[in-house]
Amino acid sequence: MPRETLLVFRHQLDLTLRSKMSIAFGAMQPVLYLVLFGPLLTGFGGALGGDSWNVLVPGLLVQLGLLSAGLAGFGIVFDARFGVLERLRVTPVSRLALLLGRVLSSTLVLMFQAALLVGVAVALGLRAPLPGLLIGLGLLTLLAVSLAALSPAAAITMPQPEMFAPLMSTVVVPLMLLSGAFLPMSLAPGWLDVLSRLTPFRYIADGLRAAFAGHYADGPLLWGALAAALLSVVSLTIGTRTFLRENA
Repeated sequence: MPRETLLVFRHQLDLTLRSKMSIAFGAMQPVLYLVLFGPLLTGFGGALGGDSWNVLVPGLLVQLGLLSAGLAGFGIVFDARFGVLERLRVTPVSRLALLLGRVLSSTLVLMFQAALLVGVAVALGLRAPLPGLLIGLGLLTLLAVSLAALSPAAAITMPQPEMFAPLMSTVVVPLMLLSGAFLPMSLAPGWLDVLSRLTPFRYIADGLRAAFAGHYADGPLLWGALAAALLSVVSLTIGTRTFLRENA
């Protein structure tokens, strides 16, 4: 299966690289928030609970994960529409490899976009310790794997695949806002703060901020790592079972 997974990964990555502009545009929205919204927060670090860049950039990385990996299943909609998925079902390729190859491809693309975003942030004033950056990117990798596994699974189970994009966009936006991507949810009203704690993305965003601030032994980072790990296990389990059932 590793060889089959690698073949699917290379095929999906090749398809993505044929449209290099789509990779750049995928990171464009968070970068625009960074450039146009970030300077407005300069000087409000105390009110935000830390350096403004260390607060905003981790949140934008979570936003990038939700927008990029969260919509990774869009490609499988076209595969289903044009019969590619049906042809793949009759090949000897492992059904699990069809999922894992896509997950790896989507995760690699997201990490490239994240590196681009962090590079722009450093140019604008982000100052985070290297270990914190690496830990944060590790959390983001787990988030990417989770969403890249759930997204295609959701796409192939929809009776009308063309509804995938509008439905996922409707779901992603509230989750992004509840994660505290733009401002820490500790600043929100009590009811909104409680509601945000029901999603794993709030803990992942707080964990990223703790890592970027160099607070490696703090509760937020530990809870963020736990939330990211549990989400990846649950997502891969759901995605695997869905792919095996739908492609049986």
